[in-house]
Amino acid sequence: MLSPATLLRSLGLASIIAGVVDCATLTVSTTGGNASSPLLYGLMFEDINNSGDGGIHGQLLKNNGFQGTNPGTTAYAAVGGTTIAQDTSVPLTTAITSSLKVTVPSGTTSYVGFSNSGYLGVPVNADTYANYFWMKGAYSGTVMLRLVGSTSGIVYASKNITVASTAGAWTYYETTFASAQSPDGTNVWQLLFDGSKVAGGSLWFDLVQLFPVTYHQRYNGLRKDVSEFLEDIGGSFLRFPGGNNLEGASPSNRWKWNETIGPVQNRPGRQGDWSYANTDALGLMEYMSWCEDMKLEPILAVWAGLTLGGGIISGTALTPYVNDVLSELEFLLGSTSTTLGALRASYGHPTPYTINFIEIGNEDNLSSGCATYASRFTAFYNAIHALYPSITIIASTAQASCLPSPLPTGAWVDIHHYLSPSAFVGLFNEFDHYPRTAGYGVFVGEYANTANDAGATTYWSTVQGATSEAVYMIGLERNSDVVKMASYAPLLEHYDVAEWSPDLVGLDSRPGSLTGSVSYYVQKMFSRARGSTILPVTSDTNFGPLYWVASSTTAGTYYAKIANYGTTTQSVTVKIPAATGLNGTASVEILTGGATTSNYPLDVRVTPTTATVTGSSTGGWTFSLAGYGVAVLTVSKSG
Repeated sequence: MLSPATLLRSLGLASIIAGVVDCATLTVSTTGGNASSPLLYGLMFEDINNSGDGGIHGQLLKNNGFQGTNPGTTAYAAVGGTTIAQDTSVPLTTAITSSLKVTVPSGTTSYVGFSNSGYLGVPVNADTYANYFWMKGAYSGTVMLRLVGSTSGIVYASKNITVASTAGAWTYYETTFASAQSPDGTNVWQLLFDGSKVAGGSLWFDLVQLFPVTYHQRYNGLRKDVSEFLEDIGGSFLRFPGGNNLEGASPSNRWKWNETIGPVQNRPGRQGDWSYANTDALGLMEYMSWCEDMKLEPILAVWAGLTLGGGIISGTALTPYVNDVLSELEFLLGSTSTTLGALRASYGHPTPYTINFIEIGNEDNLSSGCATYASRFTAFYNAIHALYPSITIIASTAQASCLPSPLPTGAWVDIHHYLSPSAFVGLFNEFDHYPRTAGYGVFVGEYANTANDAGATTYWSTVQGATSEAVYMIGLERNSDVVKMASYAPLLEHYDVAEWSPDLVGLDSRPGSLTGSVSYYVQKMFSRARGSTILPVTSDTNFGPLYWVASSTTAGTYYAKIANYGTTTQSVTVKIPAATGLNGTASVEILTGGATTSNYPLDVRVTPTTATVTGSSTGGWTFSLAGYGVAVLTVSKSG
C-alpha cells in the first residue's frame, strides 16, 4: 500500500498525460500527507534594474556621492547660470572622494545653485521629506531647498534654512519639509543660495539626500510604498544581497559587507554588476532591518571566490575570504564583548541579529566555477559549521558534478529556472522523486517565465506565463517537505532603466506607477494561503490541464490551489468528506485573463477577484475556472 507521501508523488507521474476535461472533482483527505515548509514562499533581492538605488531604498537623488566609475555630473544641472563640475580635489571623506563644485559668475545678484533630477525624475507626493547635505566654502546665509516641476516650473515644496559654511571644513545640514502632490514624475530637487555672496567664487556640496517618510520611519530606510507592497505578498524570507551583484567583475569589486555599514559618508560604494553604480546606502544593516521590520528570515549570501570575469580564487588563496565571512558573522551575531559585535552596537543595534541560513556563492555552476566549487564550498562550510553548527548552509547549485560527494549532512542546494511556459509545466513533477534524506533541502532561489514557447523574450509577465509558474509552484508545494524555500526573481525594477525583465514589481517616478505584475498576484495568492500539512488528493481526472494541491492549517482551515493551464473553462468541485465543523460558505480567489495579457505602469489589467461559494464537506464546493486561470479555495471552520 502506498504511503500518503508516495501517493502524492505517484500522482505526479500522471502529469505527462494531458487530457482536456470539462469538470473535475478533487477529494481531499484529512489525514496523512507531507509536512510543508513554513518558509516556502519568500523574496530574493539584488540591486538590479535600479531596484535598490532608485527602487526600494528611500533616497531619491541620483549620483549623490559620485560613486562608481566616471559618474561625472549625471542627474545634476546648473540653476541660474552657475557652472557645475565633479571635483576630486575636495573629497568629503576617504570613502566619498568627489564633490560637486558650484561656481558662481561675477556680478551675480540672484539666487542660484543646482538641481538633481533623481532616477528619471524625483517622485513628489503629498508627504514629508527629510533633506540632508554637506557643504563647504565661505557662505553664511539662506539656503533654499525646493521640489519643482522640471517643465511646469510649479514649486511643490520650498524650505529655507540658515547655514554658516566655512572654507576650512565640511558642514552637515539636515531639515524636513512638507510637499504638495505633483501630478507627474517630471520633477527635480533644487538647492539655491544667494549668488551675490559667492559671485566670482565657488561652493562645494556632497551627499545630497532626499527621503520621503520611510518604511517603519527608519533613518536611511526603505521606501514605505514599495516596502508595504512587497510586504503584502506575505513572504517568509529574504535572500540578499545577490545574485550576480554579489560577485563583482573582480575580487576587489565584489560586494564587501564591511564597506556597506556605518555612516553613509564612510561607504565608498562600487560599480555594480548590472552596469550602474551602487551607493551601498542599502547595506548589510539595512537588509537586516528590512528582515526585522517585515518579519522575514534572512538568507545571507556570501562571496565564494567566483567573479563575473575576473577569475576564480580557490585553494589556500581563498582563506582570507573565508575569514572575511567569519568576520561578517561576528559583526552580525557576536556579543558586544567581541570587537565586531561592539562595532555593530555602536551603529545602533546592540542585540545580535539572527542568522539561520547562509548561501555559499551564487550560481557557481556557471562562469567556469563548477570545477572548483566543491573545494570552495567545503572550505566555507567547514569554517562556518565549526563555529556556528546550527546555521543551515546552502550550496549555490544542485549540479552534482559541482558539489562535494557526499554533500555534508544538513546542507541544502539551490536551483534556478528561467524558462518558457511549457517548460515550467513540464517541471510540475520535478521534485516528486527527490531523496527525502533527513536534513536535506532544496531552495528554488530564482525562477520566472522569461520567454514564450516560441523563444521570444518576455518583457512583461503574462497570464499564460504566470499560470505556468503557478503550475510549477503547485509542484513545489506538493513537495514542500523537501522544497524548503522558493522565490521569484528579479523582485523589482525601475521602469526604463531595467537590465532584466520581466520582474515581479515595477515603478518609476510617476505617482501611482508602483505596479504588480501578473506573477506578483500569483505569488501573493499562494503565499497568503499556506497550510502546514500537504494533504493527499484523489481525483476523477489526471493532471493536465488542471493541476492542484491541498493543504490544511493546525487551526482547521483548508486550502486548495488549482491552475488551469488550458484554454477552456473547467468546473472544479473540491470535497473534504472527512472534515467536520466547516463553514458552508467558502471563498475562492481567482486570477485569469487573456493568455498574453499583462499589467503595465498605470495600466493594471489583471488582478485577482474574490467570490463566495456555498457547499459542504461531502457535497463539495464547486466553481468555474477559466482557461489560463489560477484559483485558491479557502474553507474555514464554522463560527
